[in-house]
Amino acid sequence: MSIEKKYFGQALNRIDGHAKVRGEAKYAAEFNITDLLYGYIINSTITKGKIKSINTEKASAITGVIKVFTHENRESTAWLNLKYTDMDAPPGVPFRPLHDRKINYNGQPVALVVAETFELARYAATLVDIQYESDPHQTDLRSNLSEARKPKKGLASIYKPGPPKAKGNAELAFNNAPIKASGTFVHGMETHNPLEMFASTVIYEQDGKLTIYDKTQGALNSQIYVANVFGKSFKNVRVLSPYVGGAFGSGLRPQYQLFLAVMASLDLRRSVRVSMNRHQMFTFGHRPATVQNTRFSAIHTGKIQSLYHDATAETSRFEDYSEVVVNWSNELYPSNNVKLGYKLVPLDLASPLDMRAPGGATGLHAIECTIDALAYKCNIDPIEFRLHNYAYHDDSSGKPFSSKELKECFHQGAKRFGWENRSPQPRSMKRDGKLLGWGMASGIWEASQLPARAEALLTTDGKLIVSSATADIGTGTYTIMAQIAADCMGMDISNVESRLGDSNMPIAPIQGGSFTSATIGMAVHTACQGLKKSILKQAKKMNPGVFHKMNLEEVEFTGDTLRIKDTTNSALLLTDIVASTGKMEIKSRNTGLPNTLKQRKYNRSAHSAVFVEVEVDEELGSVKVCRVVTAIAAGKIINPKTARSQILGGMVWGISKTLHEESIIDHRFGRIMNSNLGEYHIAVNADINDLDVIFVDEEDTIVNDLQIKGIGEIGIVGVPPAIANAIFHATGKRIYDLPIKLDMVMA
Repeated sequence: MSIEKKYFGQALNRIDGHAKVRGEAKYAAEFNITDLLYGYIINSTITKGKIKSINTEKASAITGVIKVFTHENRESTAWLNLKYTDMDAPPGVPFRPLHDRKINYNGQPVALVVAETFELARYAATLVDIQYESDPHQTDLRSNLSEARKPKKGLASIYKPGPPKAKGNAELAFNNAPIKASGTFVHGMETHNPLEMFASTVIYEQDGKLTIYDKTQGALNSQIYVANVFGKSFKNVRVLSPYVGGAFGSGLRPQYQLFLAVMASLDLRRSVRVSMNRHQMFTFGHRPATVQNTRFSAIHTGKIQSLYHDATAETSRFEDYSEVVVNWSNELYPSNNVKLGYKLVPLDLASPLDMRAPGGATGLHAIECTIDALAYKCNIDPIEFRLHNYAYHDDSSGKPFSSKELKECFHQGAKRFGWENRSPQPRSMKRDGKLLGWGMASGIWEASQLPARAEALLTTDGKLIVSSATADIGTGTYTIMAQIAADCMGMDISNVESRLGDSNMPIAPIQGGSFTSATIGMAVHTACQGLKKSILKQAKKMNPGVFHKMNLEEVEFTGDTLRIKDTTNSALLLTDIVASTGKMEIKSRNTGLPNTLKQRKYNRSAHSAVFVEVEVDEELGSVKVCRVVTAIAAGKIINPKTARSQILGGMVWGISKTLHEESIIDHRFGRIMNSNLGEYHIAVNADINDLDVIFVDEEDTIVNDLQIKGIGEIGIVGVPPAIANAIFHATGKRIYDLPIKLDMVMA
């Protein structure tokens, strides 16, 4: 059924923007609750071993301290490990806070002090005396590469597939090829560090029900976790997360403050809030440190002959977290000789966790830098080299692309950047006494859709309310839900309200993986279609002479009315139709299902081309990213304003990842030494200059009826290699480690 798109594709302001800038939007630790207790977490100071003793007498003796929880005195919870899993859990045994005296990693929570005030709980925590017995630990990936093994299989393997089978003979082809490029790429650990730190406010109600305000990317995920772990009925646990102050993947799993807050609330039968501080934000998931090796080869004409790419990443001792790191190369570049590998090294660390473009931001750096090196050795322009090896179908699976406008990304991006003015020789461009470098890279990220439900409700006062238990972590979900609903119902968007972040709402998956827009967009679209059917059914009762034989294809919803197409005198106000039911509303709850049988025949991906200019001061080793142009092909863009914001955020993080971010571990102690925003360097205003975003028009009737592809990850994946390639063009030095530091440039 065709729908007039009045709002779809328009650059509208965020409908939740006013609430945020006025301070009206409340986050998990900001809800005012009467008779609220506060919990302060105590974390392990050793990396591996066990707790010998915990003395809580001094802390417990302070007036106002209610209880100090440890593994020795907490109430029992579910014994089955499966109960602790969640929607994003990797294979293995999930971490269980305060389970026993065993220490798995540095910073593991070992106690919770609950008091009348936060300050009192924090002070009392300093009086708890914990004695440990330490065991030898291992936290250094590079020193333990010999321990690498294949990841364990689990449910996560469905959406995080391992490398495809090898084809041809990559080693022989590489050895016999006239032109070769290879490298070892070492990435340090990164920590998410969203602005809002993790917190859970648990409201204990008289009947034992719990209402929880939680920082999460999935209210249902937290609800299921709490109900399973603490043996509660789902109907007695409600989780709300209307606003999230950034997450980037850190909220895809319930974090340990949720467990501790619920545990304390149930034990004390009082409302409890547990909040993390910035240091504690470094005591759970992270982007894993990774070591990659690439060996690509070509003939003199530039045709790729072989692709070899292996990656080894760290994981915890108790879970096998894995990423899709190496699979991208043969999706982007065809070759008859391909060998890809991925292994894990279990270490004494917390389990890694998805961080924006997990695997892609890691793997594409190695792939695109090696491709760039191969292009230089062939004496072919980097864009021309990529065009010469352009994949018209996914060579790794043999599937066609549902759509792919990467060529147009190259064309429009290069034109906007001025690529034709580039001098190809390294060290040949200078400005103001500094070396000038121009580099580029391609990007790819999967375009997925998951099943989800949504409700569309029309009231007698003409308000359309659409709801789903999804999240908005700052991406604009509130706004695009309203845009899709307004168009579908032919209503003014000012009369549309979006609701989300509530486990009582229709079921939805966690928000992540660039699948939310397609998933929730189609759920809202389907719910509105169901609502239209209900409205037409009622209209037939109101005016059978006009609408009796009409179906949805013969009527239209426009201007807050229902009418027969191409007529004006048959219109019924939607409010009148609702009122005629004798009720206050008409609603429809429906499921948006992906057309799996159709979609599975295609590679469904978004693509990008990134162009970067850097200035390099060799004496100081400093790198300034002067400008970045990113061209994106990602289906139809619902809201160019919020979409541009998403891509800009990815570009900023790409700069930050390449030049700044690293969680530095002192392996003697197994401890992150820069667990604060003073020493964990991130890009700041002075690091960000001219950023430009291009959205290339793309038709794709395969991905979903709305032709939506997600854009949360595609904005970052091509930025690190483009910067690294620009630094090479400026200096003639290939720097393969991230982040790129001053001494690497000066070396």
